[in-house]
Amino acid sequence: MKALIQRVSYGSVTVDNNKIGEISKGLVILLGVGKEDTKEIADFIVDKCLNLRIFSDDNGKMNLSLLDIKGDVLVISQFTLYGDTKKGRRPSFTQSGSPEQAEELYNYFVQSIKKSELKIDTGIFGADMKVEIHNDGPVTFMIEN
Repeated sequence: MKALIQRVSYGSVTVDNNKIGEISKGLVILLGVGKEDTKEIADFIVDKCLNLRIFSDDNGKMNLSLLDIKGDVLVISQFTLYGDTKKGRRPSFTQSGSPEQAEELYNYFVQSIKKSELKIDTGIFGADMKVEIHNDGPVTFMIEN
């Protein structure tokens, strides 16, 4: 599992010209599921997303977590995180999870984040989405199992 997390001041997702999700200060999480991923791996990634200290404290140091600031979360399915571009000109997606496995683990991930009682919005799994991200910093990290 890969989660590209971006600290944001604003994020939104639109499907078919309808804004279906919108957050203010928090994280936009682009989530990719690999074919070897499990719920245990998802739990590890959830814990990292909620507790990684990447928000500034009163001294301007990255010392606070998403939970500390009670930030918002926008989760977007992103299978292209598993695109392998080492050979040729077209990415290979052989390491991506099947659509059924990916959707199951994506939903599990979202439900696990919801347990934190933070505001969470999502895209629609497999949909063509337009994602607006106002990266704050910019601060971006890749979290992998």
